[in-house]
Amino acid sequence: MAKIKIAVIFGGKSSEHEISLISAKNVMDALDKEKYDIFPIGITKDGDWFFEKDYQKFIADPDDARKVRLVTDDAEKCALANRILTNIASDQDIAEIDAAFPVLHGTNGEDGTMQGLLKLANIPFVGASVLGSAIGMDKDPMKRLLRDAGIPISKFITFSQNNEVNFEKAQDKLGLPMFIKPANSGSSVGINKAHNKEEFEKFVAEAFKYDSKIIIEEMIKGKEIEVSVLGNENPTASLPGQVIPHHEFYDYEAKYIDENGASFEIPVKLPEDQVELIQKTAINAFKTLCCEGMARVDGFLTNDGRFFINEINTIPGFTKISMYPKLWAASGLPYSKLLDKLIELAIERFNREKKIEENYSEINK
Repeated sequence: MAKIKIAVIFGGKSSEHEISLISAKNVMDALDKEKYDIFPIGITKDGDWFFEKDYQKFIADPDDARKVRLVTDDAEKCALANRILTNIASDQDIAEIDAAFPVLHGTNGEDGTMQGLLKLANIPFVGASVLGSAIGMDKDPMKRLLRDAGIPISKFITFSQNNEVNFEKAQDKLGLPMFIKPANSGSSVGINKAHNKEEFEKFVAEAFKYDSKIIIEEMIKGKEIEVSVLGNENPTASLPGQVIPHHEFYDYEAKYIDENGASFEIPVKLPEDQVELIQKTAINAFKTLCCEGMARVDGFLTNDGRFFINEINTIPGFTKISMYPKLWAASGLPYSKLLDKLIELAIERFNREKKIEENYSEINK
């Protein structure tokens, strides 16, 4: 049987570029080499696309988030269109791609832009499609849709750069401390916890460095819970896990730099009814936000047993310590089998959408 040709796409013009490289290295290590022929595509911070067959050579220092980098010295500049991966310099075709696995975190990769490109290129791809990706990336419409669906979320205020951001009004509505976040970011980039007016003003300015729109949220006291969701029309949820930050909150440094930045309970020990509530709420959020394939749902379990959704990540981390694959492993689905399932779901959705287009053509003959 011929191998499935998988384009693994990583890097990108994003503040999460480095984490993407680490995630992609782990994905490519775990893909079954007997089943898949891997075509690594690295996107630089300037937006240039490169192909290097030897991904071990392509990604340098993959175990250090501060040093990891894309090595393009011997790589080929490439383009992807009509399922064909092409060397730009020689205008020679490299391969016809069967499916793509975008391992791109943050803007220009997780926000629907890459998903739109892959749809235009007629390539099945892992993860949410254009709409689910865009909603999942922008915390403003995400929270509005969750709220309108009756899913518990924290109180929040949205500001754009042309709005006056008033500390007193925010404090009156949200209390202290409060979280200040870029509306479009992940991996806790640009996110801070403000305890007073001085910190508030400083952190608002910092958040606006990463986006033209920011979210300010009340703090929910409770256990920080994460759960992995997998599937298309009929998604399932993993057992939940707990993140126990050793910093003031689970920030970028705690996630990727400080080895002792957090500890984890996987799966978290909870009463069965609370586990069922978390799983049901996560699946409801996944469907409400038009997600497909995969997502990690993050939230807070309060002392009185309520589960509040914080956010959803449509391309969750795949590093060695990332919760998405670890939660599935704890639920009985090991890493390599999880990747198989994600690729199957991508091809299944592609064939379903293709059938709809073909049926339309038949109807209108």
